[in-house]
Amino acid sequence: MGTTGHNSGATPHLDRAADLDVLRRMGTEELRRVAEELRRETIAAVSGTGGHLGAGLGVVELTVALHHVFRTPHDRLIWDVGHQAYPHKILTGRRDRIRTLRQGGGLSGFTRRSESEFDPFGAAHSSTSISAALGMAVARDLAGERRHAIAVIGDGSMSAGMAYEAMNNAGATRTRLIVILNDNDMSIAPPTGAMSAYLSRLISSKPYLGLRSLAREVASHLPRPFFEAAERAEEFARGIVSGGTLFEEMGFYYVGPIDGHNLDHLLPILRNVRDSRDERPVLVHVVTQKGRGHPFGAEAADRYHAVNTFDLVVNPSGALQAKPRSAKPAAPSYTKVFADALIAEAEADPKIVAVTAAMPTGTGLDAFARRFPKRCFDVGIAEQHAVTFAAGMAAEGLKPFCAIYSTFLQRGYDQIVHDVMLQKLPVRFAIDRAGLVGADGATHAGAYDLAYLGCLPDMVIMAAADEAELAHMVATAAAYDAGPSAFRYPRGEGVGVTLPVRGTPLSIGKGRIVREGTTVALVSLGMRLGECRKAADELAVRGLSATIADMRFLKPLDTDLLLRLARSHEVIVTVEEGSIGGFGSHVLHALAHAGLLDGGLKVRPLVLPDRPIDHDTQARQYADAGLDAAAIVATVLSALGRAEEAGRPASA
Repeated sequence: MGTTGHNSGATPHLDRAADLDVLRRMGTEELRRVAEELRRETIAAVSGTGGHLGAGLGVVELTVALHHVFRTPHDRLIWDVGHQAYPHKILTGRRDRIRTLRQGGGLSGFTRRSESEFDPFGAAHSSTSISAALGMAVARDLAGERRHAIAVIGDGSMSAGMAYEAMNNAGATRTRLIVILNDNDMSIAPPTGAMSAYLSRLISSKPYLGLRSLAREVASHLPRPFFEAAERAEEFARGIVSGGTLFEEMGFYYVGPIDGHNLDHLLPILRNVRDSRDERPVLVHVVTQKGRGHPFGAEAADRYHAVNTFDLVVNPSGALQAKPRSAKPAAPSYTKVFADALIAEAEADPKIVAVTAAMPTGTGLDAFARRFPKRCFDVGIAEQHAVTFAAGMAAEGLKPFCAIYSTFLQRGYDQIVHDVMLQKLPVRFAIDRAGLVGADGATHAGAYDLAYLGCLPDMVIMAAADEAELAHMVATAAAYDAGPSAFRYPRGEGVGVTLPVRGTPLSIGKGRIVREGTTVALVSLGMRLGECRKAADELAVRGLSATIADMRFLKPLDTDLLLRLARSHEVIVTVEEGSIGGFGSHVLHALAHAGLLDGGLKVRPLVLPDRPIDHDTQARQYADAGLDAAAIVATVLSALGRAEEAGRPASA
């Protein structure tokens, strides 16, 4: 069958393209060879690291064309989200580190300002590129400089309102800006071909721009009815040619659609756009195939987002094919546990519906949609809308579960406050990816939801300590109708506990004692419970008896349990997977008002540090954050005046 490994083979053209001045002098045929080798190099690199492969493979030719035509980094090139930027990283001086992608101390899976001057704006959340590019274009104009600001945004990101807000602003201010719309899925335009490419080249050319401007100037001196008729005729003609009426209405000059894999089409159009002196913003509509050349095959579901590591097999024809590395998980993922629990609740209650913001697979709601297709709603990359949409359903008596990653729910915060909390509407927020998330790093960490939700009145907030607890919390949310509720759970596999057939509703605001002790109380909220168990075992070896409490709820806080622990233990250590301002802050507030901080009680809140945690394995991230068993033990010993023992074996 061939050879296996991570080598992409000989890459003579890509080797030369490492010097962008050389790349810019290459002819079209050489650039095609660069693109072929760049695609193979991208596949080879991701086979060893995992990552967002499909998006990058779809923009290989576009990446080569942009760096060939524009003078980066002087010209600012901004990739929306950053999933598709692996080929860009390879071309811009990071090829020697591309196999460290998403690894501890290695390259980020997204664009990052601190990583390279070729990344002028960091990304990871969608639909920010046009706003950022417009800001850079305005800064350029105020400084009297000459440079291009180019935003590359996918059709999926165009489902977010922020992109249209930016385009509306850019069109109104008539700031020179280039937006590349990478249309790889929505098919918002008919298939492209030679005639479409010819018309796009014609529309983007200087003579056409000049004639069009001249015609408008002449028409402007005609009586108003003639001028309006001329405008309508021009709009109609351009709509037939390009389908760009929407973007034209927003003040953009529209070019396209064009084949994003055909350099004979791409290069002259990008040059025309680059050289145009028209001061209006321009939108170039490029149609690409996501996952083009994907080693798992054109129909592989993996091409739509991310892949795990895999082995490469070079078949006799020289094509790269993927051989998956199979590893059966020890326990189901928390995402799957949530989905199964929600389906179980929905079987019993027809009022339960589910909402996701363009993440049906990531949140597990694809399974819910298969079972209840009319009760599951994917609203696109529009978290603000998702929250208020769910609020509207709750106002009419439905029971909406709004499943959004913690990091993305930040985008809907005003709607949570204004449209849900103030009206006490029973929207249930299923907050996936709570805590640290590993390879996706700080941009995707669920670090802040406990703080930003915990300050809201009338919000019930739960955090699951294991997969069985998650099933119970889904049932609790389904049964709770008095107001909004939220439950958070991490990325990854469960700890392997036995799952109930269906969850049992918990008593609102009541925690549980997991282990009884006398000296130290380890008070946990969420998934650090396992580390608390390990810490308690280590403390026992050192002669210290520890109680372990799983509080289950941030709000309402189980103050009865908390005060009992405070009165019967010398040290309280709170442990959570969240930032300052979350669970530990609420505990300190309750203890202070009860007067229990006035005496000898020692309280030590353990939270995520006041800094972002870079991408790495989750275990290393939590060790770096000081939230593993060793850090818990060290905190207890320090509180008891035995800090010198920390890090030493108990027998020492």
